[in-house]
Amino acid sequence: MTALHAYLNFPGTTREAMTWYHSIFGGELNFSTFGEYQAVPPGHSAADNIMHASLTGPITMYAADSIEGMMPVPLAVGNNINLSLMGTDEALLRGWFDALAEGGTVIMSLEPQVWGDVYGALVDRYGINWMVNIGSEDAG
Repeated sequence: MTALHAYLNFPGTTREAMTWYHSIFGGELNFSTFGEYQAVPPGHSAADNIMHASLTGPITMYAADSIEGMMPVPLAVGNNINLSLMGTDEALLRGWFDALAEGGTVIMSLEPQVWGDVYGALVDRYGINWMVNIGSEDAG
């Protein structure tokens, strides 16, 4: 089986961000630090930073802290990627939209669109772009 999953990088806030996503989506959350895997020397300032976080359940996503030598620091959050939540469970998707919007910015309210679905967009408190599309049960 092949799948595409989101893998996010944060500037030292991975534990906080993934814990927040876990509070919204549920599932199982695991963390591994750079120190645990001896990816940095003992006593290094990044030893407690997250080397890999996984959230699995109704939503699967992964994340890591960006540290010096790994990616540009400070990490610049781009606007060229949107995470999209799609489905037909309106109550669930509206709940996720509202939770992700807390502390963030709603770009487009979750409302009926010309193509017949309910759609909205937001940037969450961690700078991640989300799109939510609620289709009808009979959509093909």
